[in-house]
Amino acid sequence: MAWSLPRLLRQLKPELAHFQHALPLGWRGRGVVTFHDLSFETDPTSMGLIDRITFRIVVPRAARRADHVLVVSERTRRDVELHYGLSPAKVTVTPNGVDPHFSPGGSPGDYLLFVGAIQRRKNPLAALAAAQAAGMQLVVVGPEKEPALAAELRAGGAQLRGYVETEALAELYRGAAALVLPSRFEGFGLPVLEAMACGTPVVAAPDPALREVAGDAAVYAEDGDFAGAVRRALDDRVRLSAAGIERAKLFSWEETARRTADVYRKVLSA
Repeated sequence: MAWSLPRLLRQLKPELAHFQHALPLGWRGRGVVTFHDLSFETDPTSMGLIDRITFRIVVPRAARRADHVLVVSERTRRDVELHYGLSPAKVTVTPNGVDPHFSPGGSPGDYLLFVGAIQRRKNPLAALAAAQAAGMQLVVVGPEKEPALAAELRAGGAQLRGYVETEALAELYRGAAALVLPSRFEGFGLPVLEAMACGTPVVAAPDPALREVAGDAAVYAEDGDFAGAVRRALDDRVRLSAAGIERAKLFSWEETARRTADVYRKVLSA
């Protein structure tokens, strides 16, 4: 990709190109770049050393050279402006949307759900401890980025599903007593949005991006007591379910596309 993409761009000569995280080597045309989060700037557990070094080189370069920067949350906007000194006029928030597959239905089961890559930054062991305290099983959906951590989860009784297709994931949300996301750092928090759209109560860490997505439609473990937060969520399930469904309606891919197209027009007319 490092060589084939620049070659393709030279052949196509687009008036504008949109990239994720980095600009291709040698690209001199108009460019828009999307940043999802800047965890690699501050959190050593966000990824491996080589990947962190690579991101800390290519992402600031892309931020400086792109004609415009898109971010998925106000939290990431603040991080981009803080770390790279970008003007607010150069940054536009285009939040993620929610797939129509994620919708209410069915009845809750007797398990808690964790959705995300299995890595220390996501803090899945806190979700496991909360499930154990509640006398429930933890179901984990996501790639095993850190095998040793995955082994700890299995040893504690968690059921690891790995990657699942969208329809199966929606069913897991609808069948969960609650989603538990104790992540220490997020750029958006898509599982929170998907769970709310399914009418599933959300228990989350008080991370700025997670608060931005869920608003008042989630229970936050302010003091790190996820077991207590799960109890409160289960006791308040009816209200949280209704509030989450309404909150999720604020996020659509149609709106994301509209904002993105507005940026394209702005860049092309400059």
